[in-house]
Amino acid sequence: MAYDLIIIGADSAGLTAGIYAGRKKLNTLILTKQIGGQSIYTNTIENYPGIDLIGGIELIGKITAQVKKYGVEIKEEEVVSIEKGEKDFSVKTKNEESIETKSVIIATGKVPRRLDVPGEKELENKGVSFCSICDAPLFGGKLVAVIGGGNSGLETAMDLTKYAEKIYVFEYTPKLRGDEFLQDKLKQSGKVEFILNAEIKKIKGRDFVEKIVYLERKTEKIKDMPVSGVFVNIGWDPAALFLGKLVDLNSRGEIIVDPKTMETSVRGIFAAGDVTESVYKQIVIAAAEGAKAALSAYNYVMSNE
Repeated sequence: MAYDLIIIGADSAGLTAGIYAGRKKLNTLILTKQIGGQSIYTNTIENYPGIDLIGGIELIGKITAQVKKYGVEIKEEEVVSIEKGEKDFSVKTKNEESIETKSVIIATGKVPRRLDVPGEKELENKGVSFCSICDAPLFGGKLVAVIGGGNSGLETAMDLTKYAEKIYVFEYTPKLRGDEFLQDKLKQSGKVEFILNAEIKKIKGRDFVEKIVYLERKTEKIKDMPVSGVFVNIGWDPAALFLGKLVDLNSRGEIIVDPKTMETSVRGIFAAGDVTESVYKQIVIAAAEGAKAALSAYNYVMSNE
């Protein structure tokens, strides 16, 4: 027997969709590589309605509890493809399971962009990290590098000031892109040094990170910097590669949707949150889109009964 709805992704969009689907009594399954997605990378949320201040992990925990209250099943399994049948859809997981469903909501968000330099993949979880909230406490009293001078990179550096002895923030361009108030806070910490016009060439280490190699773009000199950790924060890409050519994407790889219903170019497949072409990437907006997608999926399923 097919599910009424499978939701792929369990950040604010997918989980909110789960709440609305559960309330509508749809037989719903949420499949996700990791509960929380991008939100668990956020240390402080101050703009979610009704909540003055909360951490991303705590907020996701509260929303997840609401989802489970409505009897919606959540499985931590990675989806690798979706196939369209004559009437229903078949969702394939990494564990080679094939699950039938009448409708789908894609709420996979975005994934951290990688440097794609030698040593990054080999030393991941051995000093290379994409999550300061998860890993900053591991670098107490150590020298660390943050790659990226936008807000994400500066917020990561701010997290690290509580633990690291020294933080080097590397930015490819001649100027930091992050907010001035964050820059000022980091300068006042006395722990942060900004290295601009720098292109990371390699991350080196035998068992753990030992140094990074970078090009000083102004002088074209190659330099080394001894560090024990490298936090990569150079942006995010839509987590939509697994879809192949199933639905229409824009030039940035984001899913194109009808903003009224959140339906994609394929009838019965909806999308919500940061994986879509939505201009504003905010938790509250993703949650609202998840609600719209679930209500639209309900209407779709009911109209096809």
